[in-house]
Amino acid sequence: MKSEDIKKVLIIGAGTMGRQIGFVCAISGLDVTMYDIGDKMLESAEAGIAEIAKTFVDAGRLTREQANAVLRRMSYTTDAVRAGSDVDFVSESVPEDPGLKGRVFAQFNEICPERAVFTTNTSTLIPSMIAQKTGRPDRFAAFHFHDVRFTNIVDIMPHPETSEETLKLIKEFAKRIGQNAILLKKENFGYVFNAMLSELLKSAQTLAANGVSPVEDIDRAWMGVMHTISGPFGIMDSIGIDTVWKITDYWAKQLNDVQAMANAAFLKNYVDRGDLGVKTCKGFYTYPDPAFSRTGFVEGK
Repeated sequence: MKSEDIKKVLIIGAGTMGRQIGFVCAISGLDVTMYDIGDKMLESAEAGIAEIAKTFVDAGRLTREQANAVLRRMSYTTDAVRAGSDVDFVSESVPEDPGLKGRVFAQFNEICPERAVFTTNTSTLIPSMIAQKTGRPDRFAAFHFHDVRFTNIVDIMPHPETSEETLKLIKEFAKRIGQNAILLKKENFGYVFNAMLSELLKSAQTLAANGVSPVEDIDRAWMGVMHTISGPFGIMDSIGIDTVWKITDYWAKQLNDVQAMANAAFLKNYVDRGDLGVKTCKGFYTYPDPAFSRTGFVEGK
């Protein structure tokens, strides 16, 4: 299969990143099916994707007519057979649990056509951890997106059994959907950017969890020195505090890391309250007008 043969894309997992990946694919003229296990999640996804479309229109990146056409190319279902029975390309964005990802891929391996290429959008795992569970390890790799509203960088990370044909296809597909690919020569937890970002977020969590400094001042320090538009906690709000917690908690348990466990407990307080960040309009900050975006925040006004 060549990149131009890809007509239908399946997004497994309709959370924050699944929505963005699906939208980018639909912009490029592809038919996109969003799959998740609950109707409420899909309803939320449809509303969230409409908001993404609005940001593209407001920024002049799409006309309203173009945005409407994109939205019409997207469908939503909880029916796995309907979702996967006639797709060419699969992108998975379920929670950061290799066991869960393996079970999901095994399920869709039984449903999807033999031609379909499987990819994972995992942020912190490596593809060899789940490759065998896909049933098609030669047609599987990590294909990781960042926030598509602000960047068009994607990471492509093969594992030892990824075929050269599959790698070439994913690289061509990335270009087709307007993404600039960073190709990893070997597997690495966190790819390139995320490997650096995770250290920043871990440091910020540790400072807050240990009571060294409050969230706002930690962000002010980073923003003031680095001249960025948000700090590490603003970034975590954008990612989703629940997602950050799941990643932190998973690795804390895997490595038996006491400090990481304390960081996970700190994040869990927000998750338990349902304060998950931008997607719930409240996390470390409140949205759509977070304190860090206001004039004078860095100066402490």
